Amino acid sequence: MTQVSHDQAAQRIAKLKKLIQEWNYHYFVQDKSIFSEAARDDLKKELIDLETSYPDLITSDSPSQRIGSILSGRLPKHAHLSRKWSLSDIFSWEELQDWEERLRRLLPQAKWNYFCELKIDGLNVSLHYEKGKLVRALTRGDGVMGEDITHTIKTLYGVPLELQESHDVEVSGEVYMPQKSFEKLNNKLEKQGEEVFANPRNAAAGSVRQLDPAIASTRDLAMFIYTLGKNNFPKPPPTQEKVLELLRKLGFSTSPHTHLAYTLEGVHKFYQHIEKIRAKLPFHIDGIVVKVNELDIQKQAGFTAKTPRAMAAYKFTAEEASTVIEGITIQIGRTGALTPVAELRAVDLAGSTVKRATLHNKREIERKDIRIGDTVIIHKAGDIIPEIIRVLPELRTGKEKSFRFPTTCPNCHSATIEENEGTIVRCTNKKCFAQHREQLIHAASKKAFDIDGMGPQVIDQLLERDLITDIADFFLLKDEDLATLPLFKEKKITKLLQAAEAAKHIKLSRFLYALGIRHIGEETARDIALFASQHVHKEVVQKYEEMFNHAGREPKVLHPLIIFLSIVKAEDLLSISGFGEETSKSFVAWWQEKDHQHLIEKLSHVGVRIEALDLYHAKKKTFFTDKTFVITGTLKNFGREQAKEEILNSGGIIQSAVSSKTNYLLCGEEPGSKLKKAQELGVIILSEKEFMKHLK
Repeated sequence: MTQVSHDQAAQRIAKLKKLIQEWNYHYFVQDKSIFSEAARDDLKKELIDLETSYPDLITSDSPSQRIGSILSGRLPKHAHLSRKWSLSDIFSWEELQDWEERLRRLLPQAKWNYFCELKIDGLNVSLHYEKGKLVRALTRGDGVMGEDITHTIKTLYGVPLELQESHDVEVSGEVYMPQKSFEKLNNKLEKQGEEVFANPRNAAAGSVRQLDPAIASTRDLAMFIYTLGKNNFPKPPPTQEKVLELLRKLGFSTSPHTHLAYTLEGVHKFYQHIEKIRAKLPFHIDGIVVKVNELDIQKQAGFTAKTPRAMAAYKFTAEEASTVIEGITIQIGRTGALTPVAELRAVDLAGSTVKRATLHNKREIERKDIRIGDTVIIHKAGDIIPEIIRVLPELRTGKEKSFRFPTTCPNCHSATIEENEGTIVRCTNKKCFAQHREQLIHAASKKAFDIDGMGPQVIDQLLERDLITDIADFFLLKDEDLATLPLFKEKKITKLLQAAEAAKHIKLSRFLYALGIRHIGEETARDIALFASQHVHKEVVQKYEEMFNHAGREPKVLHPLIIFLSIVKAEDLLSISGFGEETSKSFVAWWQEKDHQHLIEKLSHVGVRIEALDLYHAKKKTFFTDKTFVITGTLKNFGREQAKEEILNSGGIIQSAVSSKTNYLLCGEEPGSKLKKAQELGVIILSEKEFMKHLK
């Protein structure tokens, strides 16, 4: 804690006592919470620390004297034997009741119990056994493909290399690092002068992805198994409770903290019990997992696009803490947007030390009346991004300072403009160095080119030495260039160059995202890629092939789709669902700039290639060829994007809305208004069963 004078301590103690007493009254008398218990405990700790430093300031009415108060891409990938799903999140008792009500409406005649397990904050891993022997371990990945981490998983003593019975079976569970092991590892790394892990989950994930299994074997990893996937059991278990019994019989380690509940109230009581003891557990958890116990009912309930309907994660309230804003700085993003960031007095939050929090924009600072010197309550939105949720004006001393948002760019000093009624303040200089730096960092990131090792610090060093000027320069770096960077030895140089070489082959959607075009995010880039693949003209492909096949000539474009996207019109893009004029015009304008056209040519010259796509006109004719499809409702066996890709790869065309030109409406469960529109227009309704039959 920052050292304060006796007078300052007296003023702060008086304000803390008053605020904590107000909290106690609301919480214990009125059963209301004006902010989280965790934040209140944080304030009380500050009070105790001040009173310890100045014991003459302790009074009998102080809350501290009251008794009874509550205090990459480098690993090979393989397909999973069965699809892996995410869980929907539930954050309150009311949401849990809503979840059950949806199940009751879906399955009005069914009866079921609930099986509860801990939601361990680790890394989901699947194990494949053939004739009882471990043959492969995969991360969850995208649910269809995972990274092969067999070499490190084999070092975990809790993972049997051979089962008690000879079966072909797929199981899934959570690899985690116990809290004590995590602390031991970070102490060791700190002594060695290496970067420590932010939390046990990151430590576990980083350990199993080590190329050297000897490193993973020293990190005390453990694994609980809780899911039975594809198997050859003649009579699989009927319930989740029996699944765990079978897993233990086969030799797997399972969590001892489970509970069979006959009512939703029983689920909530178990949740409350675990929430009370969570700090005593040897590993980090962020909630419980609630499952319909009967597996046949789970199957009947089916899936949404991303989640199974019959199970959910009932998560604990995001942890909160109180701290002080010591300053406000400005970050400049890749599109020139100025984002204010609060520089905080360091505080522990959700397993990591937090020193900064986003303030979002100029209007947010004004709306919350955030000042430098304020005591604030912060939390991690979705347990990821720290943000300020409340200012505590009761603790102000009068010395707090209002923040003046800059009218010029702090980096290049160019003028700024306000957009969307002040929610965005943007630098007008497109050649601003700060924007350029962020664009390079964005392009190298995991969701873009995914160049492992090309982080912000390395990019800064390359910029300082004038070794890179644009994205394409990532792929021109040589051994002697990297050898000039601090801490770059032969092994690290080879690793980064190999990562850059592997990144040259990239999907169109990731490539478009990597370009950093304003308004084009990850999902938007994917939509454009799908649009291009179904609308590209034959003439464009033929032109590309002529260029490519011409003796001794290298095409100046990466793929025929790039030619198409460079000449597409803004009004054409408006047919993509969710695209407005601003997004469409922004995309088209990017391709019209000479600098960007030169960048595309340079990327082609350095060897970047878009992964081949099955263009619908080049495939042999199928049921789907040149037919237009619209999808509505939830499919049991496909995510919506997966169904789109199946149609496109089979020669079909995707539409976002039903029209007179639509040939088929693929209709899943709980269809929307598209079904009525299709019926009115006489469009053929295709069930999921019929769809799968045509695919086969």
